[in-house]
Amino acid sequence: MAKRSTASGRDPTGCRPPREVALAALAALLPLGCLPAWEPLGPPEPAPTVARGLVQGTDAPGEGATVALVARRTRCGGEPPVLLCSGALIAPDVVLTAAHCLAVFGEAGPYEVFVGPTLFPEPGAAGPEGRFVRVTRAMAHPSYVPATHAWDAALLRLATPVTEVPPYRLPGSLDAPVSVGSLVRAVGYGDTKDAARPSGRRRQGLLQVTGVQAAAFQAGPAPAMTCVGDSGGPVLGGPEGGEVLWGLTVSGDVACRSEAVQVRVDALADFLQPFLGEAPPPPASAPLPVEALCRESCATDAQCPAGLLCVAAGDAPARCLLPALQAGTYGASCSEDAACGAQGVCARLEVDGDDACRCFTPCEAITDPPGPDEEPRAEGGGCAASPASPGFTGAVLLGLLWRQSWRRIPGGRSRTDSA
Repeated sequence: MAKRSTASGRDPTGCRPPREVALAALAALLPLGCLPAWEPLGPPEPAPTVARGLVQGTDAPGEGATVALVARRTRCGGEPPVLLCSGALIAPDVVLTAAHCLAVFGEAGPYEVFVGPTLFPEPGAAGPEGRFVRVTRAMAHPSYVPATHAWDAALLRLATPVTEVPPYRLPGSLDAPVSVGSLVRAVGYGDTKDAARPSGRRRQGLLQVTGVQAAAFQAGPAPAMTCVGDSGGPVLGGPEGGEVLWGLTVSGDVACRSEAVQVRVDALADFLQPFLGEAPPPPASAPLPVEALCRESCATDAQCPAGLLCVAAGDAPARCLLPALQAGTYGASCSEDAACGAQGVCARLEVDGDDACRCFTPCEAITDPPGPDEEPRAEGGGCAASPASPGFTGAVLLGLLWRQSWRRIPGGRSRTDSA
């Protein structure tokens, strides 16, 4: 039976490219099974009378511990986020998701999670306002096998604890294990079978367990079914009032009709406990000032302002930067590109706050401007050089390809990635 990976994707840039451009960028790098499905899925039925979710599901306003994993936003001005997957909060600062959700950017990639019921068409548009939290570390299960989804699990460390909702409870020795015939409840932000109700809204639905193995289990519709974008989302089971996190959505049939595959959370104890028990990292030393990032090189992430990574390209000195932008400096607070001059853009240095959005200017424009008798140099290097140029539409490509173009400096939070 054909399988689907239930990751999703949307264009993160503010450059207004055709949707097909962003999808082509994703298609070039994502495994075929991870591509989003944009058409309605599932058998026909009468028009629903309530908001549907997953496939044949309902809204889940009370499931605050289910979060959305998104690509880190680098532009300010209302650009839609890129939904990668769903996730389950298992500690105030730890999210459990699927390992294949890290396929595009890798463990060192730029991620955030969204906490709230409605991500699209804009966060909070159809319910209580949500918030974004930056991911500081991502780690896939060491035994993860992409081809089979074996051990398809990953952990995310959050920069700021989520304290407004309780985390999901992990299975304990006194909890009954998942068994064939059990009803389970899946939650996620993924696609529905209704084209009028797209992904990006937190929903839930019941499935029934059809098979159990040592590290995974399968489920069929009862009547709901997980779909694209629900990967990493929680699958809950147990007695009413005492539910535990039994599983993690990772795959299913390509039509989102008949089978869902889950990793068993009780089989992940050796992976979860060391991560959950880690001591908080020591406070970072005084970071480089944001206005001096073109003049000062870095040696580790700890020398960079919050949210920036210490990255090098070729033999050039390592610089603090956002992965989807080239090296540059950050100036005054802003809310739109127009406030940042001809060569600047309004970039998102942090996820929120009064100074989250700052005017970004690339280093090249500062350190190597054209002389008085020279023609202005063509700007073909990317969004940072010219906010209105077609090159800025390549920000999503820069984000997807940064692992191949840049290398992290030893002492950062993850290993060098050459894939």
